[in-house]
Amino acid sequence: MAGNTFGTLFRVSTFGESHGPAIGCIVDGCPAGLPFELAFIQHELDRRRPGQSSIVTQRKESDTVQVLSGVFDGKTTGTPIAFLIPNEDQRSRDYEHIAEAYRPSHADYTWQAKFGHRDHRGGGRSSARETAARVAAGALAKLFLNTLGIRVQAYVSQVGHLALHTPYAQLDLQQTDSNDVRCPDPLLAEKMIRLIKKIRKAGDTIGGVVSAVVTGCPAGLGDPVFDKLQAELGKAMLSINAAKGFEYGSGFAGVTMTGSQHNDIFLPPAQPDAPLQTATNHSGGIQGGISNGMDIYFRVAFKPVATIMQEQDSVNAAGEAVQVKGKGRHDPCVLPRAVPIVEAMAALVLADHWLRQQLNYQER
Repeated sequence: MAGNTFGTLFRVSTFGESHGPAIGCIVDGCPAGLPFELAFIQHELDRRRPGQSSIVTQRKESDTVQVLSGVFDGKTTGTPIAFLIPNEDQRSRDYEHIAEAYRPSHADYTWQAKFGHRDHRGGGRSSARETAARVAAGALAKLFLNTLGIRVQAYVSQVGHLALHTPYAQLDLQQTDSNDVRCPDPLLAEKMIRLIKKIRKAGDTIGGVVSAVVTGCPAGLGDPVFDKLQAELGKAMLSINAAKGFEYGSGFAGVTMTGSQHNDIFLPPAQPDAPLQTATNHSGGIQGGISNGMDIYFRVAFKPVATIMQEQDSVNAAGEAVQVKGKGRHDPCVLPRAVPIVEAMAALVLADHWLRQQLNYQER
């Protein structure tokens, strides 16, 4: 099946299903000699794992990662790095009632239409369980980017109608992981948590927005035309389960501005050979599909989780009218666990494009 590999030089291929024995990934193209910090990779997985708070799914997975290859004496060897994450708490019986039924807004019908069969147990490979492998690979990419001074930080900026309007530069992003919802505004975070609990009690779900910022990215990453950096970031974000929208820089709000208001004016460098900066950053750190050295910032919209604990009309494989209702353990809101996934996918894009830029220099 196509579509399991992401990246050009820094490549990750994921494998496994929600209710199989394990999930994992193989990362190829990571440079040799990178100090390997297993504790950091496990920390990133812990931020995504289920059961971490009362506002996420209560599936109990430790997500303990095993490293099977590509590391020796605490450093990467330049060969493929294999990560394995065993599944520990599958309850396939919770899905027996939808073995022949199509859940509204799920991938059940489309997978059946494409492949002629599907794994109904937790959605099989279409389950968000697959994203744990991405987080492991993205954590490795983060370790690489850290050596270059590039940092990726994401946070929850909206749940339902509760939105954080403070610009990221005025936020203390160190507060992001200080609460269960991962919003850097503690007061708004409490309101978001109360809303999610209320929605969950009603057997429903709710969506929202994850915002992200990349600092320390040099100018020159990205390729013109079809491999623009924002296009690569957009593809990465929209490949995440439940993602419904992507915007960077001024995004859709920029349509209300004139060109004279929106243009980012270049400033004279503080000293010779210093990187150029702009007075504003409506471009979101990317111009012409290539990074310009300013902060890259973007937003990802996530829909309400499709599985709800309410009866819904649907049809089965025979086209007969049925009713379906969610069973088992599901997220009432994906946002808290989506934060490390957004960071991971952004890190994979940036690591890949940094290596591609070095190759461009070598070929000149």
